[in-house]
Amino acid sequence: MQALVLTAYKNLEMQEVAKPELLSPTQVLVRIKAASICGSDVHGYDGSTGRRRPPVIMGHEGSGIIEQTGSLVTNFKVGDRVTFDSTIYCGTCSFCKQGLFNLCNNRRVLGVSCSDYHQDGIFAEYALIEERVLFHLPDGLSFEEAAMAEPAGVAAHAISLAEPKLGEDVAVVGAGLIGLLVIKLLSTMTSGTIIAIEMDEQRRKKALEIGADVALDPGDPQLLAKVGTITNGEMLPLVYEAVGASSPINTAITLVRKGGTVVLVGNITPTIELPLQSVVTRQVRLQGSCAINGEYPTVLKMMADKKLDVTDLISKVAPLKEGKIWFDKLYNREDNLLKVVLVP
Repeated sequence: MQALVLTAYKNLEMQEVAKPELLSPTQVLVRIKAASICGSDVHGYDGSTGRRRPPVIMGHEGSGIIEQTGSLVTNFKVGDRVTFDSTIYCGTCSFCKQGLFNLCNNRRVLGVSCSDYHQDGIFAEYALIEERVLFHLPDGLSFEEAAMAEPAGVAAHAISLAEPKLGEDVAVVGAGLIGLLVIKLLSTMTSGTIIAIEMDEQRRKKALEIGADVALDPGDPQLLAKVGTITNGEMLPLVYEAVGASSPINTAITLVRKGGTVVLVGNITPTIELPLQSVVTRQVRLQGSCAINGEYPTVLKMMADKKLDVTDLISKVAPLKEGKIWFDKLYNREDNLLKVVLVP
């Protein structure tokens, strides 16, 4: 089969590689119909994360058609249209037994090659997927839309860990893809003011288009005063941080009220500088959010019912063979791209 292989950092090549063969009776062989480029793939492109060690086939957000099933697969058949979770959990560790599959002690992620394991992904014509992470596609949902289910699930999981109350004001720091999906989902949940905090002017405009009530620049010296005016001086009970670096996390902590919660879903840097005294003396709760844990059915239904439109977040659909071109554009932050979907 043809696959897009990271042969060295910042270098992708289309190569002919062996077509995968079923390794377990619980696996299926999926012909990939759409595979979107995740921000984590872009951040791993240059080796900075240590989680995309060459050679590796990256990619974990996708959809396709089942072409072969293992002997123990019971809920899926050849020809089914499917999407899949990116996290391959073991099902037997203590966390899995509690239903905390995203925290599995033996978890692997499609398209990740790190010091602990190598797991090829879906930037290819075919991929092996475990039945336990498969989901049927609703009728009418395109493969390209379905390739957005994984990031939508990430956003939904972050909200599930700290949900706004009806009428509560809330902020989202970072209006990249995950931040925008958080905003879209929040707009279906609260009648309060949704505030987007984003440096880029075009992304602030996008945030307003897709559900934010207010969009502010974190560099604005009047930021705190403006948020104070919106909240009648109370500041925010809940802030979602969707970048994962010191400056935006500090912004989120600054905006949250005493006793409030900051949900950390961004993850582009392994360490940050934390204003510890501000967190401790104001009893601020920092809630990490990892991957997805059961949100797929919800986001797929919302997408099928047109309550969650993701089409306006897809910047480009391109052939897989053009993958390097679009990786370079995303890496260099060209054209203000949000999501690029590659089609084998």
